[in-house]
Amino acid sequence: MVKDDYAKWMLDDPRVNFAISKQPARALGVDHVGIQVDTGGELAELSSRLKAAGAETFDEAATTCCYAQSDKSWVADPAGVRWETFYTFGEATTYGEDQAMAKLEATAAAGAACCGPAPAPEPKPQASACCGAPAAA
Repeated sequence: MVKDDYAKWMLDDPRVNFAISKQPARALGVDHVGIQVDTGGELAELSSRLKAAGAETFDEAATTCCYAQSDKSWVADPAGVRWETFYTFGEATTYGEDQAMAKLEATAAAGAACCGPAPAPEPKPQASACCGAPAAA
């Protein structure tokens, strides 16, 4: 699928899809990682596995996003990367937007603060005499 602001490629073997989009509200870099399933039952199974493992998921039914109609289950990993599991059952004429994203982003930001590695302190510059020579102690 190719649109002015979106492109998606689906590989057959291995069964993986790649999508890129140009959305003004999105930051540069990896926006999220997705796992596409073939049936609603597979989506329910993946979502229940995430919940059983203690993950907080955000489920969406019949949402429109990426020019598709899909059911989705979102989760954020400890590093704050958002993971989408989804079952697509139709096409859409607009890009659309996910309703659960703001809540998921807030949870991911809070989780990264408590669960991610603490940033290393920046080294303090040492005073120097002149022209880059170390100062006398």
